[in-house]
Amino acid sequence: MILFCTKCITPNSRPRIVFNAQNICNACTNSENKKKIDWSNRKEEFIKLVSDIKNRDAYFNKDYDCIVPWSGGKDSTSIALKLKFEFGLNPLLVTFSPVILNECGIHNREELLKKGFDSIFIRPNQKVAKELAKRFFIERGCPKIAFGAGVNAAPLQMAVKMKIPYVMFAEHGEAEYGGLILSEESHRTRNIREVIEHQIGDYPENWVSESISIQDLAPYIYPNSEEIKKNNVKAFYFSYFFRWSILENFKYVKKILPNFMTSPNGRTVGTFTNFDSLDDKIDNLEYYMMYIKFGFGRASRDASRQIQNGQMDRETAISLARKYDDEYSHKDHFKEALEYLDISEFDFEEIVNKHRNSEIWKQHGNSWKLINSI
Repeated sequence: MILFCTKCITPNSRPRIVFNAQNICNACTNSENKKKIDWSNRKEEFIKLVSDIKNRDAYFNKDYDCIVPWSGGKDSTSIALKLKFEFGLNPLLVTFSPVILNECGIHNREELLKKGFDSIFIRPNQKVAKELAKRFFIERGCPKIAFGAGVNAAPLQMAVKMKIPYVMFAEHGEAEYGGLILSEESHRTRNIREVIEHQIGDYPENWVSESISIQDLAPYIYPNSEEIKKNNVKAFYFSYFFRWSILENFKYVKKILPNFMTSPNGRTVGTFTNFDSLDDKIDNLEYYMMYIKFGFGRASRDASRQIQNGQMDRETAISLARKYDDEYSHKDHFKEALEYLDISEFDFEEIVNKHRNSEIWKQHGNSWKLINSI
């Protein structure tokens, strides 16, 4: 049976989530602990890091101060803007292409580049990318496993190749939203083992098949530890140094980039927000499969984050989750996702039900219902 956090509405079915004896999830306890942090001290720590970056050894790239893994969304865009205009750094923006590009993401990336940034956009072999997306949708119920590997590997690959030793990631997802944290230091600096275990699930080298060679998988593979050590590459989380809020990130970006696009329909399918995860047409499918496998959807995810930041009460969150969590069906980019994955609607339903968690779902005639929901 699913249990729900008594402070937010995150369920214990979320992978790696930890609940305490009072049924409070560790995303909420981490949020409470942040109230005790002296953020002025953290800012001073960041200013010292900025000084180290600016005074780096002559061996390293002098054209770019650091790399920002950049989707073009509100979070990575807010980091890029702050690094450049508040701290005087010249970041190189590195983007690993969304699975299915959309107009909103393209537009928002262009809006930031107009402010004076350089970027590298990596679009992997689409024959391989499509095969991996289809394979992992069928096998694991997630079409973005390979994307997850690429989006994590690309910034480190560029850091090594271009001798840019500093990388600034956004937030530590396990700390911010609930999950396992391997060490206290991994709040601050990126732990590659955590990424492999928690975000990807295995090593891309294992994806070789009759039709995919190890060379085909190059965009998805992390540099080895010797290369990272030789080039003194360090990857940090911006959320360690500054209080993290996706809503505040959006407001910050919208103020500086007034033409920054949000969902053209007023809100995104499956949730009540209009500003998050907008750059990939396959995202709606990914979040729907989260609902199928774990019993909570995008609205629950978004509402819990706002509760943890004091921006929403639990009663409102419950109402929004009940209204939007199960929304997907044939709305927004459904046909494009099926076309990309090269599967029929019949096959889609078969795959969905294959991954439907029998411990939390029960069939009633031709329909399915959660055994218990928020």
